[in-house]
Amino acid sequence: MSQPSEKPVVTRIAPSPTGFMHIGTARTALFNWLYARGRGGKFLLRIEDTDRARSTPEATEAILRGMDWLGLDYDGEPVSQFEQGARHAEVANQLLAEGKAYKCFATQDDIEAFREAARATNSSTHYHSPWREVSESEHPDAPYVIRIKAPKEGQTVIKDQVQGDVTIQNSQLDDMILLRSDGTPVYMLAVVVDDHDMGVTHVIRGDDHLNNAARQMMIYEAMGWPLPVYAHIPLIFGPDGKKLSKRHGATGVEEYQHMGYPASGMRNYLARLGWSHGDDEFFTDAQALEWFDLPSIGKSPARFDFKKLENLCGQHIASTENAALLHELQTFLAATGQGGLQDSKISLFASAMPQLKERAKTYGELIDKAHFIMVDRPVSPDEKAAKALDTVSRGILKELTPHLQNASWTRADLEALLNGFAEEKGTKFGQLAAPLRAALAGRAATPSVFDMMLVLGPDETLARIQDAAA
Repeated sequence: MSQPSEKPVVTRIAPSPTGFMHIGTARTALFNWLYARGRGGKFLLRIEDTDRARSTPEATEAILRGMDWLGLDYDGEPVSQFEQGARHAEVANQLLAEGKAYKCFATQDDIEAFREAARATNSSTHYHSPWREVSESEHPDAPYVIRIKAPKEGQTVIKDQVQGDVTIQNSQLDDMILLRSDGTPVYMLAVVVDDHDMGVTHVIRGDDHLNNAARQMMIYEAMGWPLPVYAHIPLIFGPDGKKLSKRHGATGVEEYQHMGYPASGMRNYLARLGWSHGDDEFFTDAQALEWFDLPSIGKSPARFDFKKLENLCGQHIASTENAALLHELQTFLAATGQGGLQDSKISLFASAMPQLKERAKTYGELIDKAHFIMVDRPVSPDEKAAKALDTVSRGILKELTPHLQNASWTRADLEALLNGFAEEKGTKFGQLAAPLRAALAGRAATPSVFDMMLVLGPDETLARIQDAAA
């Protein structure tokens, strides 16, 4: 078996459409995308939909939406594994014709009896079919499966870019079924044929497929096909060191989108989850594409840390250009069924974005900070804010109004005016800020009063203060 010669890199992601797109699948897709795109290669998508009972169009659509949201563009159209069934069967029959596979007529009862006897003597339960060397002339007229002839002696070495050399004794390999008695191909055969026909040079996948590699290599060997480069990456665990599941929190890609995490932050975090480039935590797509390689992937399972995810997402929101962030915010609102921003709000959002995006870890937090923009007059204060609008505070707001009517609407002038007004009243600005927050936003926790006033402009600011004073 030979390794492929130097040629353009081709990677793939091959999810099964049996449910939502798992965050582990997303990370595997990202690693494949980074490796191919960083080397000018191709990244392909194959939908492994041979399990017809569990595969659904809705799950396929969820995969496509997840890839689109994460920004993982792929080359060509998605390939359906099910639709390649005739090609898979063709390969099995070619191996049969070449004597590298055989017809096995053993029934389920035969196989179970063999295994019971093996268990009784504490022997391997890998089935050894008595039909391996039986000539065609002695075959019965009965249903059969096609099995590959596994090597009986020696060993198979998986040269893995992450795990290192992994040696499997060939005595541990069974004569794997290639084609079932109904003529349908098994997963192991389909994967190999598809990878070969799609020109895949690098198979980057979860290490739960590591043992599969030795069995799949039998097919490459029998067909005389070059082996792909293997890289089996560790699974993702939860903070408690157990396989990531619903008990740890969200596991589906779309859940993270709906929770308001930016795709750039998710890419950064997932890339860093099991792979490292020195001590770099925050990095751009361009840096990840330049740096990513297979040997820097760790062998141990990575632990999902929601605080690190939030921290990185906050940094990505803060570093995104304002116009791009506004576009992403619109996409988030549409994806979560909240509709788009009204035209009258878009310009306000654009002017407020430099302040809104600081310290927001999700789009939801950013929108929450923008409540003063989203709300329309008359502003209805929540319970906490209403307490700041007592009779005395409303009187102070009423006195403040004529001062603001003639104010120069710059931050420096507004700060000077409001601090001076507070001093005249024998109080601190903090005492004045509370009723102003309630008037402008209807909440006790808001962005800076001055930021809100500058975004809203003099007319809207005065109108809201006058409403609250009344």
